[in-house]
Amino acid sequence: VVFAVLVMDTFNVRVCSVASVLVFLGLIPLALAGHDYGQALSKSILFFEAQRSGYLPSSQRVQWRSHSGLYDGKANGVNLVGGYYDAGDNVKFGLPMAFTVTMMSWSIIEYGTQMASSGELRHAMDAVKWGTDYFIKAHPEPHVLYGEVGDGNTDHYCWQRPEDMTTSRQAYKIEPSNPGSDLAGETAAAMAAASIVFRRFNPSYANELLNHAYQLFEFADKYRGKYDSSITVAQKYYRSVSGYADELLWAAAWLYKATNNQYYLNYLGNNGDALGGTGWAMTEFGWDVKYAGVQTLVAKFLMQGKAGQHAPVFGKYQQKAESFMCSCLGKGTQNVQKTPGGLIFRQRWNNLQFVTSASFLLTVYSDYLTSAGKNLQCASGSVAPSELLSLAKSQVDYILGDNPRATSYMVGYGSNYPRQVHHRASSIVSVKVNPSFVSCREGYATWFSRKASDPNVLTGAIVGGPGAYDNFADERDNYEQTEPATYNNAPLLGILARLSGGRSGNNQLLPGTKNVYSYVLLLDWKSGICVGLLRMPWHTSDIVGTYCAASYTTPIALEQKITTSWVANGKTFYRYSTVVTNKSAKTLKDLKLTVSKLYGPLWGLTKDGNSYSFPAWIKSLPAGKSIEFVYIHSASPADVSVSSYTLN
Repeated sequence: VVFAVLVMDTFNVRVCSVASVLVFLGLIPLALAGHDYGQALSKSILFFEAQRSGYLPSSQRVQWRSHSGLYDGKANGVNLVGGYYDAGDNVKFGLPMAFTVTMMSWSIIEYGTQMASSGELRHAMDAVKWGTDYFIKAHPEPHVLYGEVGDGNTDHYCWQRPEDMTTSRQAYKIEPSNPGSDLAGETAAAMAAASIVFRRFNPSYANELLNHAYQLFEFADKYRGKYDSSITVAQKYYRSVSGYADELLWAAAWLYKATNNQYYLNYLGNNGDALGGTGWAMTEFGWDVKYAGVQTLVAKFLMQGKAGQHAPVFGKYQQKAESFMCSCLGKGTQNVQKTPGGLIFRQRWNNLQFVTSASFLLTVYSDYLTSAGKNLQCASGSVAPSELLSLAKSQVDYILGDNPRATSYMVGYGSNYPRQVHHRASSIVSVKVNPSFVSCREGYATWFSRKASDPNVLTGAIVGGPGAYDNFADERDNYEQTEPATYNNAPLLGILARLSGGRSGNNQLLPGTKNVYSYVLLLDWKSGICVGLLRMPWHTSDIVGTYCAASYTTPIALEQKITTSWVANGKTFYRYSTVVTNKSAKTLKDLKLTVSKLYGPLWGLTKDGNSYSFPAWIKSLPAGKSIEFVYIHSASPADVSVSSYTLN
């Protein structure tokens, strides 16, 4: 047993740093010789700080960037400050941003333990929260979602630092009369996945994210349509070619994973055929086409024994997931193309986005199969899970420099990496070095056309990458190959964490090693008092409070879920069950709950002024015991919080 402490001050939990004693003891193997995956992980997370829009925090590590986009949304009467610029421009595109947040969250959910061991978990969670904070602002009403700020046409006419930009900051939204199921669905997936990330460390924030996810999914499903038919300025840049069916399934899968609510499992089972989840055998996965990701998640649910009556349908999802894996390996009936150097190749424009996304699915599916004790079944025969991981590793190694050009396609990693990145902020001198205004066209004349290295190193960025024959030109105007994007990096976080830290805990060890648990001591941020011990992997474990002198500071657990739903007079009604649990070692008395955004009747509590208390037949709640109350209304879950209580 190794005790460790991490620092996570952003989330009101202080954690102290993990010693690398695991490697010393031989319990976690060192990364295979050749690449420092831990360093690559640190750099890949750092890249997101260079992409930030809005007011930059005091903890900002990319010092050559400054505040930008401070009036975003003002013309539309809404605050849309924050979020991420998608690539080398200064536009905030909602669909790829949401996919980026979903994939960062999935990386943390699967490999948060390894990130914690390398000291990068807090930075990764900060990166997720920067995106979800923005999505909360962009979703001001249940059926309104802002999906873009700025437009590509005017933005691409200019070459300016984000701190100087004079281009349009018009905001574009979807609503019932102009729907966008793909955009709303992907954003619902991002919020649901992120809620899992924050569930342990910031439960109130996690619940807020879930509430948005519920509303966004309902919006996406009820008012169906492609987002780029409503936000037409996005068509040239992020057209939703696959439509919205894949995002509806993707969102349902993430909501089920976040809530264990049977409604979303049923949705996957009942709509798998109609929405293409069981029919499409894909050879790509990315911000537009989500089917392979959905199929991988549903295959996991099946292997976990959660499918129930939907097992036959989920089996068809799994067949398509395995078809994707086999195609990447070159052992399927329809295989992906590869370059002579062995890189998965989909298209000449930003090909590495598909490489990192596919490699992530290969990595997690390898671990799922290993956990289930199964092999992959391809047209050419049975394949061991280790082959999937080996292929993913080979793709990462190629990106980091093991390729015919000996070029690292991660900026700042190694000695031979792209120096003329197609990126406005990195290619123009920092506003902190030279605050002189750079005008729209001046940027092209002075900075874009320079045949010299960028004045600011865009550390960690994964550029578009080489062509079909491993060819690459490090030139700023070669946007197909030298422009980075947030969704290139997001899946890579998980793979690098896996390669750096191996598999830890019950299902996170590489072959040939022993099961190892690490523990994180949780301290109250203000008082420094121990409040619990968290067993890693952190996302699958509980607080172990008996190791502390003090009780856990929030001893009351609240869990809400939908138990049934029905349609009456054209409106969908939901029955919500809320379980209140006394997690302390003492008797709970004088409980007061605040329930807001409630639009129907409630049973099981006593109304007491502006709050609710125990029902008349209960005076106290013993340690470890629970009570349940229910309510019905036609909206997302009510906001339930603890106002006051006593422990005796």
